[in-house]
Amino acid sequence: MSFKKFVVLASSVLALTLSATAAQAADQTYVVGAGGTYRPFEFETPKKELVGFDIDIIKAIAKASGFQIKLVSTPWEGIFATLGQGDRDIIISGITITEKRAQMVDFSLPYFPAEQVIITGSGSKVAALADLKKLQVGVVNSTAGDIILSEEVGKSSTAIHRFDNTPLMLEELYRGGVDAAIGDVGVIKFYIKSHPEKQFKVVGDAKFTRQYFGIAVKKGNKELQDKINAGLKKIVADGTYAKIYKEWFDANVPTLPLQ
Repeated sequence: MSFKKFVVLASSVLALTLSATAAQAADQTYVVGAGGTYRPFEFETPKKELVGFDIDIIKAIAKASGFQIKLVSTPWEGIFATLGQGDRDIIISGITITEKRAQMVDFSLPYFPAEQVIITGSGSKVAALADLKKLQVGVVNSTAGDIILSEEVGKSSTAIHRFDNTPLMLEELYRGGVDAAIGDVGVIKFYIKSHPEKQFKVVGDAKFTRQYFGIAVKKGNKELQDKINAGLKKIVADGTYAKIYKEWFDANVPTLPLQ
């Protein structure tokens, strides 16, 4: 065989190998576990289809990094165990990144800032947590908002009104049964977007510690973790993240710590 023919043959084999590798990567499918009860992050339609901010984000990340996903509704109880058992490759379910959880799973870079906020009527003069001390305030029972307000005014204070969920709390605020409320920023912003007629406003406070949601993979699965991080960076850079955020929340798109 001549050297020229050898070079042509070798080039052809290399091209086929690279093509096959790219095709294999594109065909890689990861099973994604997500809860179906945390609106607006992930919830089920009447047809049992998973939708929500988290779902749009993981779909966009998968597209940006060139892999496929299969979404599976997964109850929160035991969701972390599904990674260790190999039943899920990825879980995304409004999961706050904590040191304790990071001992069990590996997290992606943060994709959503999770914190508490105060919500009031648009005409309220409330500007900080301290302004709530003489008001009637709603919280969802046993949540971070409940804990923060209890520390501020006392756990047994009659000024605290505890509710089973955010919609009930905000309906009471709208009717005037409470003067203000404290809740998760994502849930609050989604409610405001869904009910523009109610004229609510959101107020922050330095005492509300900022945490972040992360996407979890099995401990030690750096290859998949890197794919997710690369995809997240791409969708932030090309504006896809901002578009998704605005669709579910508002125009105040957060700056994520993607270092």
